[in-house]
Amino acid sequence: MSVRVLVAMSGGVDSSVAAAMLVDQGYDVTGVTLRLWGGEADQGCCSISDVHDARRVADQLGIDHHVFNFSEDFDRHVVEPFARDHAVGRTPNPCIECNRHLKFDLLVERADVLGFEKIATGHHARIVERSAGIRRLHRGADPAKDQSYVLAMLDQSTLRRCLFPVGDLQKTEVRELAASAGLRTAAKSESQDICFIRSDEGRSGFLESRIDFHPGEVVDTDGNRVGSVEAVQLVTIGQRKGLGVAGGAPPRYVVEVDLPAARVTVGSLADLDCNFSSVERIEWSHQRVEGILSVQSSAHGEPAAGVVTSDEVEWMSPHRRIAAGQSVAFYDGDDIVGSAVAI
Repeated sequence: MSVRVLVAMSGGVDSSVAAAMLVDQGYDVTGVTLRLWGGEADQGCCSISDVHDARRVADQLGIDHHVFNFSEDFDRHVVEPFARDHAVGRTPNPCIECNRHLKFDLLVERADVLGFEKIATGHHARIVERSAGIRRLHRGADPAKDQSYVLAMLDQSTLRRCLFPVGDLQKTEVRELAASAGLRTAAKSESQDICFIRSDEGRSGFLESRIDFHPGEVVDTDGNRVGSVEAVQLVTIGQRKGLGVAGGAPPRYVVEVDLPAARVTVGSLADLDCNFSSVERIEWSHQRVEGILSVQSSAHGEPAAGVVTSDEVEWMSPHRRIAAGQSVAFYDGDDIVGSAVAI
């Protein structure tokens, strides 16, 4: 009897090809699309058209397709924390929390109930087995599409259940496979934005009905007032635009946000450098790894060498400050070994 696999099909080309590959490999495949955002959507992976695309691909592949309504869980684990974090001056990663709570934790629970041995997604990442049977999440073969950073929280029990069929492929190869199979998603563009924020409202439009905005002053590192912002809750470390700072001066970047004082401090790129970054919620995929690791603090950022202690990353050379709320991934070579959240 073949292994039963529940494939999360977002309606995009990657998950479509992942399902097709597993069918070709002889797995007993069922597709599922997660209905996450209950509000209006015109981008991301939560629109009605995405559900239709996933269902039609499943029909092409001759597999069953279901829709799981996780909208209440999505509100509780993703949307509400997104608003709360902004209200206290944090810059959250909603897609990472969606992966953590919905696309893996809840999906595994549902797979257990329905009797599926494995779950699969279209993420560009790989799972490798190291010594003593330890699984490591490994960077995807296509550096430009690698998604290991947004999956850094996956633990051993989840990694043993997961399949990432497109992780060994370049994006061009994924599209070629989709085209050769005649899949309707072969030329579909990628989703880049937060799925629950409409393009016509943006982050400020989405949040203004959920949290209170307060104007703030912008000062330089000497305390001189140089500009203003309409909502200090929307300002993040490293930001350059939208600060009301007069042109003609050297570029200035946000180096500190003091929410209680409604004050934003700007400085040069050099003023963003630090030797330590405080973190919380440190999670190791197996066990703590000592020594120097490669630490990545954004989805497509360059990793930097650092040592992880109980509550901070000590950088081997000055590193740009990380906005509170941002996820931090720890790599040993190309293997994910842990993660944390900046504070």
